[in-house]
Amino acid sequence: MSTFLVLGGTGKVGSRLAQSLTAAGHTVRAASRHGAVSFDWADPASWPDAVAGADGVFIVGPGSATDWSPRLASLLEMATASGVRHAVLLSARGVEFWPGGAVDRAEQALRAGPLSWTILRPSHFAQNFTEAMFVPVDGLITAPVGTGAEPFIDVADLADVAAAALASPAWDEATLGLSGPEAITFDEAAAILTKVSGAQVRFADESDSDHVARLRAAGTPEGYIEWRMAMLGGIRSGADAYLSDGVQTVLGRPATGFRDWAQREVPTSTWG
Repeated sequence: MSTFLVLGGTGKVGSRLAQSLTAAGHTVRAASRHGAVSFDWADPASWPDAVAGADGVFIVGPGSATDWSPRLASLLEMATASGVRHAVLLSARGVEFWPGGAVDRAEQALRAGPLSWTILRPSHFAQNFTEAMFVPVDGLITAPVGTGAEPFIDVADLADVAAAALASPAWDEATLGLSGPEAITFDEAAAILTKVSGAQVRFADESDSDHVARLRAAGTPEGYIEWRMAMLGGIRSGADAYLSDGVQTVLGRPATGFRDWAQREVPTSTWG
């Protein structure tokens, strides 16, 4: 059994990863800016105590608005000196739609660093409909994706893959694409959410310009807007509709479908 540092340990992915690792008998150090294990990307003084004693680290970056690869490179050097053996980076399949962007640079820094590594590139999360940017507002999902389809991944599957990648050298130096088992449109997603929740859910397409204006009005950094529009543009164009087999490859079982995920989690969500 090993000890793993999970950055973003209270987030969508980190909290589920902590559960997966604990269930497998490992010791988890769930780190966040204000948690029991303190870690702040903006405060390198918080890093040594966080990494001390860890065998591996799960890396969630500070966001994709700016290039954080220099800080990642520094963390990897510190972690190596502390005895950490392996790092797993949460990236995204959307990295291919924004080459040279912050997420791409983070991948490059990890590959060039001193630790053995695994990169996870998941599709958009099913949980984005209950916990993030696709949550219905007054029953309406609004996004600039048109009729594009996406093979949404259940974050629980992603967490199980991350746990396996941390615990086993079988996935060292691997870049793993991860998705659900089928691509569905947002209209289809809304119909599933309606049936499962009992609340009427609809989807309305939004123009790119309106979506950008909405983000800017909310004070969203321009770097993040560029990244987000690149990812959403991949859905609209159909370029992100392809399936990735990482869940099946690593876990030896099919990925969870959107309907199965919804039946498990949506009835207890806060928007219905």
